[in-house]
This record gives sequence, C-alpha cells and structure tokens, in this order.
Amino acid sequence: MSLQDELTAFFRTLYPEIPDAAREVMERAGRELAASGQAGRARQVGERAPAFGLPSATGTTVSLDALLAAGPVVLTFYRGAWCPYCNIALRALQERHAEITARGARLVAVSPQIPDESLSLIEKHGLAFDVLSDVGSDTATRYGLSFDLPDDLAAVYESFGFDLQRVNGGHPRTLPLPATYVIDRGGIIRWAFIDTDYTARAEPADILAALDTLEASP
Repeated sequence: MSLQDELTAFFRTLYPEIPDAAREVMERAGRELAASGQAGRARQVGERAPAFGLPSATGTTVSLDALLAAGPVVLTFYRGAWCPYCNIALRALQERHAEITARGARLVAVSPQIPDESLSLIEKHGLAFDVLSDVGSDTATRYGLSFDLPDDLAAVYESFGFDLQRVNGGHPRTLPLPATYVIDRGGIIRWAFIDTDYTARAEPADILAALDTLEASP
C-alpha cells in the first residue's frame, strides 16, 4: 500500500465522524487555501534552499549548512504531532529511513511545535531522524509555506482539543503547508512536493527516486 492509499483510507474512516458544521468550515478553508495559489509561490525546484538553524528535540541546533556538508538533505515540513496525517507520513518515512541514509542523505522533519512535543513524537513513533522546532514558523515562511488559520477553522481545531497555543509556543494560528524537499549538496532544491491539502504527503518511493537521480548526476 502506498502512503497516499494509507492516508486516503484513514481519511475515509475519520471524516464521517466529524460534525457537519466542522466539516463545512474545514472544506471551505481548504478550498480557499488551494485557491490562494500559495503552493505555487513556495520555494521550487531549481531554487536555493533557504538556510536555517533550528533546535532539535534534544536542544541541539541543527543547521542546513552542516547537514549539506555531509550530503544531500531530505527536508519535510509537517503540522505537528496533533495531526494524524502527519504522524502516518512520518512513520512511513521512518520505514524507509535506512534506504534514505544508504544513499548518503540526511532526513530532517520540521514543525512549528516546541521541542518537548517533538521529543514526545520521536519517542512515540521510534523516529531515528532529527525532528526540529520552527517555533514562530520563520523557516517555513522563508520557504513560502507558512499560512494563518482562519478564525473559524482555528475554533474548530480548538473544539477538537488541539491546544495549538501551547504546542506551538504561543503561535497557535500559523502552520506550514505539507511539503518535502530534496536538496543537493550545493544547496539547490532538486525535487519538491508541496500541497495545500493536509491529507496529501510525498511518497517515500518518490523521494528515493529523486535521491537516485542525484547519485546518477555527474
């Protein structure tokens, strides 16, 4: 089963349980975000990846420059541990993590949540890659991925029990689009997945194929 098949199956199970009024708000917000054109304004293939230095779950600062010094980087942005679709996607990446590292690449995941939340996520899912905290979403903004939840959608998420005020360190409305980048050692984006749909994620097989293309390049 592909990752998207798994995500779709989960969606079909969960979505009917959401109250009609909440679904209406979620669907409208999704349409508006897609129509905004933001995905097309995010950093794209051929552009230089913006540098960053972000704290890991253990408090160590991880920089893109240091990662690239050792090889290509797979950089994935996710909404947070509260998002079940993100958790499914991160587990799928963990399942292929050995194949990513065998290609000489480093995988790092970035979300707006605080380091304590990232540490809990790592322990819960047994993640072997760095999970970084972009509190305030400055890095996501430089990649063109950050957006603010509309008031009614923020209220829906609060009604679901998502305490984004706490887990995002006082920045409850700002989230990143789901996105994954393959960045070569020169800091250039060579492959990208960007989508306004929170139920969509990059397929691990496509990430591996992109890394194989890097290896085949002269």
